[in-house]
Amino acid sequence: MDQNKLSKDMFEPLEHKEDTSEKIARPSRSFMQDATRTFVRNIAAMFALTVLVVISVMSIIGPSMNEFGYDDQDLTRAKIPPRIPVLENISWLPFDGTMTETFQGTNVEDATAKAIMRFKTEEEFVDVKVLNEGNGTRNSAEVDVTYHSYQALGLDDTYFWLGTDNLGRDQWTRLWKGTRVSMIIALAAAAIDLVIGVAYGGISAYLGGRVDNIMQRIIEILVGIPNLVVILLMIIILQPGIVSLIVAMIITGWIGMARIVRGEVLKLKNQEFVLASRTLGASTGRIITKHLLPNISGIIIINTMFTIPSAIFTEAFLSFIGLGLVPPEASLGTLINTGFDNLRTYPYMFIYPAAVISLIMIAFNIMADGLRDAFDPKMHK
Repeated sequence: MDQNKLSKDMFEPLEHKEDTSEKIARPSRSFMQDATRTFVRNIAAMFALTVLVVISVMSIIGPSMNEFGYDDQDLTRAKIPPRIPVLENISWLPFDGTMTETFQGTNVEDATAKAIMRFKTEEEFVDVKVLNEGNGTRNSAEVDVTYHSYQALGLDDTYFWLGTDNLGRDQWTRLWKGTRVSMIIALAAAAIDLVIGVAYGGISAYLGGRVDNIMQRIIEILVGIPNLVVILLMIIILQPGIVSLIVAMIITGWIGMARIVRGEVLKLKNQEFVLASRTLGASTGRIITKHLLPNISGIIIINTMFTIPSAIFTEAFLSFIGLGLVPPEASLGTLINTGFDNLRTYPYMFIYPAAVISLIMIAFNIMADGLRDAFDPKMHK
């Protein structure tokens, strides 16, 4: 085709606009916006965050959801199994207020008598199902006995949603109260560890030289002292309680954070952007707050998220071995300790606090993994 014969009407000149020629197609995002976007897209981390929010809310409102007090004890209703309205009518759920055990005897009557003695009740409040009936001369009779505890105690219109403990106190109220106490101890210890660790590690690395050398020798001395010894000394000095637990965990808990912060600051303080800021006359405070801390904030947040479940476990362990809170104060550790003593006969006293502390620790670790991915620039899309 001859180009000279083409009509000018077939062509349209391209208009050049100065204000749109270099326009960015998508809005730019900061590092924190990218990190937030990555974290929100992490389904597992968001689910873990939801679980933690639900548990935190229940620890606040849970103790006030029924009429039973935190330390309202009554030995006549001790060790009653869980009973929940509506759910009590579903046969395969353990919320009907009954207990079922298997008993053996020389005959059915003997096995039934053992069940009545075990539950300290009358025969009308037990349902007997014969599993194996012998001839009366051998120890071969075996029966399944269902004990209706609420009817036996005259509590037909009463509901203990998670049962009662060995002193007749409501497990629901004590579970959420104990969760609140454990969370407060863990969050307080982690927060103070964060402040001390960041300040100590940052000062040590930024000043360097002899100051860094002396501060690191102090850390090495503290690391050489077993944590359990320090905790025992604090509990002996301050008496068992919330304050002694927090102080004991603080004394050595900040060392890990300090070492991480020191390593990150040593890596960053000689970078070009820090040297440029120092050359332009920026003060030490401005360099730390505007350049160093923002660049290590990700690793600080992640390490703090891993510190919280560790502090919860430490509190639960100390309370479990009798070095934590003193009854009637409750925490997840004290509840697990009480439940462990009755595990074979009243397993519900152990299962529920153990399930809550497991959920908390798993959720914090999953969320920390999500934050680690979120603050990794390689994971951003």
